[in-house]
Amino acid sequence: MTTATIHPFDPLRPEEITRAGKIVRSEFVEEDVNFRVITLKEPPKAVMIGYLEHEHRRQLERQAPLRCARVELIAKNTSNKPELFELLVNLDDDVIISRKRLEGKHSYIDSSYMQKVEAACLADERVQEEIRKLKLPLGSTPIVEAWAYATDGMNDMTERITMCWFYCRHIEHPDANYYAYPLDVCAEVSEQLRVTRVYRLPGAPNERVNNADHPYDHQKIHATSASEYHPDLRPKPRDTTKPYQVVQPEGPSFKIQGNSLNWEKWSFRVGFNYREGLTLHDIRYDGRSLFYRLSLAEMFVPYGDPRSPYPRKGAFDLGNDGAGINANNLKLGCDCLGTIKYFDAWHNTQSGEPLKMPNVVCCHEQDDGILWKHTNFRTGNAVVTRSRMLVLQTIITVSNYEYIFAFQFCQDASIFYEVRATGILSTVPHHLEQQGRTPCGTVVAPGVLAPYHQHLFSLRIDPALDGHKNSLVIEESKPMPTGDAAVHNPFGVGYYTEDRYVEQEGGFDLDISKARVFKFLNENKINPITGTPVGFKLLPQPSQMLLAHPDSFHAKRSEFGKHAVWVTHYEDDDHFPAGRYTMQSLGGDGIASQIQKRRAAGNAQSVRNADIVVWHTFGSTHNPRIEDWPVMPNEKMTVGLKPVNFFTGNPGLDVAVSTQEKNKSVLYTEETDEKQDTCCGARL
Repeated sequence: MTTATIHPFDPLRPEEITRAGKIVRSEFVEEDVNFRVITLKEPPKAVMIGYLEHEHRRQLERQAPLRCARVELIAKNTSNKPELFELLVNLDDDVIISRKRLEGKHSYIDSSYMQKVEAACLADERVQEEIRKLKLPLGSTPIVEAWAYATDGMNDMTERITMCWFYCRHIEHPDANYYAYPLDVCAEVSEQLRVTRVYRLPGAPNERVNNADHPYDHQKIHATSASEYHPDLRPKPRDTTKPYQVVQPEGPSFKIQGNSLNWEKWSFRVGFNYREGLTLHDIRYDGRSLFYRLSLAEMFVPYGDPRSPYPRKGAFDLGNDGAGINANNLKLGCDCLGTIKYFDAWHNTQSGEPLKMPNVVCCHEQDDGILWKHTNFRTGNAVVTRSRMLVLQTIITVSNYEYIFAFQFCQDASIFYEVRATGILSTVPHHLEQQGRTPCGTVVAPGVLAPYHQHLFSLRIDPALDGHKNSLVIEESKPMPTGDAAVHNPFGVGYYTEDRYVEQEGGFDLDISKARVFKFLNENKINPITGTPVGFKLLPQPSQMLLAHPDSFHAKRSEFGKHAVWVTHYEDDDHFPAGRYTMQSLGGDGIASQIQKRRAAGNAQSVRNADIVVWHTFGSTHNPRIEDWPVMPNEKMTVGLKPVNFFTGNPGLDVAVSTQEKNKSVLYTEETDEKQDTCCGARL
């Protein structure tokens, strides 16, 4: 397949990954190479704008942008020292166009390396001795879970350090919940797979890291019904939930060709990469441009337990782990219901060969309740239209947690981005005599503490509302003054809105007390009815920002967590608000630092009527409940993008009225219930 048949936004094909790997290997003949990333380098936006204009005008003669791969690899030189390199490969001419060594930077978590860390840790004699001192019950199995070291200023970060947390499995079942039995042993492992330190963890609020020899408290072992989630280890589940089937007798309403998707009046292209996972490009409604690109840009999970070494638990689940790499293989009838279209993705092996990742995105339709309705009270006639959503969903597993990410497209031209957090709490050991309320965490089982923590997400929004010159406006609703001769408000009930155009890059906060709204407007396109610029508004997920102190490494490394909304001038490849390389980063590479550097250099550009990017920080301050144990019911967070004076009326007005003839709903009767109970064999 030639590059002429590949759209510039399409992820690399397997044959392109193979070619890029082969080209790069020729540059490192004498070195041991570990390919970390072979991914698409998206074309420059300035080039893509013209390409997309020709594409949507159906002009067949258009010059495709240069097809490039970004390659990241670790090469060991003659002294066996690992070095990180980034290369750009021109796939049209099969040549390397740039190569640079990334001094002091680290690549994302390597699962095979982490497995080696765990094996090396368990094989270490000092670790084995500490495990023997625990005097675990006969048949118990110690488990090591390796985490990237979250910088705390206590160690040199030029080489990778891995924290090894210890747990225990008391029953022989591969899916037993070992988080129910955290051990107080901890180890640190160097990049050379050597255990550099072994110690005991604190188990009380005022306790510190120690080397005390004390055995594991067997009273912490409790009934499987209290801490196990797998059906093999649980009592019989409830049988009161009858089948619910989503049937689409005429098939789905969407049409897909390759990575191009059309549904109702929507059109866009689906992308996927190792880090962000699902990305969306060239998003249009009824032919009108809305957004150039949408993606989840970063995610930070800082833990709030101040006792050393727990400040080293601060996970960048995209920058350190990769949403794409950790994407689930979604299963029919489980993760999505209805008529499903799955998208596969391709990553790469350590040797630079393509690695297929099946079913990482599911596309399907969902009923979303009523879209609009009105009953004429004089005639009693009701008109009701039900809402249909198109959903693109991906799910990732990062150690103990699952995150469900879904873009939802609505018939009224709204877009919602939904995040659901589920999975198992990350736990630490706790003394039984401390079972009462304790600072910075919740006791969820005997001797098991679930520390307080935050989940902070950054949604990257690249607006292109009827063009690529947009503005960010902050709208507030304010009461009209009374007793002012210039203002007619005799009864004191009037209020008005005030708009403030943002001129410079920066961060801003929400303010519910003023109904503060962030709008993206195209000042060059005026709505013919309202007389105001066409636009969209952000429906934020109100969230507490980062709680860590501004001088902490948590704060220095996750600058986007300081404000709910950021605006920057567009730059190619600027996709990551905490920097491209978050692994053991020291800070200073994030969105606030980049804004400050541009100001200091005197090259800051105005974001008024310009090509802008808006970033929304949202998330959860998760203070665990006992109801989150042993598996957490999903916690849902939703961000919306909704048109504001973009159209000349309700864009969903032409959706067909809902009728029983098409919906074929069934009326409940006692006879129906009895019949269903008989079929289930569960009559009482």
